[in-house]
Amino acid sequence: MKNIELGALLRDWRQRRRLSQLDLAGDARISTRHLSFIETGRSRPSRGLILHLGELLDLPLRERNRLLLAAGFAPHFAENALVSAPLQPAIDALQQLLRVHDPNPAVVVDRHWNLVLANRMAERLLANVAPELLPPNCNVLRLTLHPQGLAPAIVNLGEWRAHLLSRLRRQIAMSGDTKLSELLRELSGYAPLPDEDQPGGYASPAPDVLVLFRLRSPVGELRLFSTMTVFGTPVDITLSELALESFYPADASTADNLRKLANSP
Repeated sequence: MKNIELGALLRDWRQRRRLSQLDLAGDARISTRHLSFIETGRSRPSRGLILHLGELLDLPLRERNRLLLAAGFAPHFAENALVSAPLQPAIDALQQLLRVHDPNPAVVVDRHWNLVLANRMAERLLANVAPELLPPNCNVLRLTLHPQGLAPAIVNLGEWRAHLLSRLRRQIAMSGDTKLSELLRELSGYAPLPDEDQPGGYASPAPDVLVLFRLRSPVGELRLFSTMTVFGTPVDITLSELALESFYPADASTADNLRKLANSP
């Protein structure tokens, strides 16, 4: 039964990556017949081959462990709590990055877009969000698109909503995560706010280069673009699922407004 479960998982991931058995077998340097036997449960691969296939398929570390468990092996990758001693140097590094990024906003999120850490400016931009949306580990995408979240303050809400949902769909296609699929259904169900989809003045300048996050603030409009940073060689599941999203001013006016906002009471 375990071999059958492993085979089904492996076949599902191969198809998600749009690879034929011939493609994957060639990359893995095994015969197509051997791979076919693994996928049908007729052959039990070694632990090393499972890890190799997981790497070739670019699977999340959590899913590589799942393949091992399905084959009757112990997990290979550890999963430490965020507050555990082994992860402390990494968390310290993230906190330092958040501090030096000020007065520009930045957040650290987990694989489901739950907020893990935020710098001072990010917290300030969330000041007017409904309190019920701000529990511990609140969801950043929900905070952004909910009618009682940041949505009313986003100048180009229709454009930004489409951008976030498209990014979430790509993440689901890559990860197969059911919780992300549930989040997508929830976010897609939010009713558009009045005028958010009007053509014309609400689109980001130079959309072929960057989609800007345009936010109203007490000191004027903020025009921001973002980058995502992940750890390069994680072997811990928790660490592999953290991402730092850093926002930068797209023009001198926004840079000035961020400094004003940082220095305001």
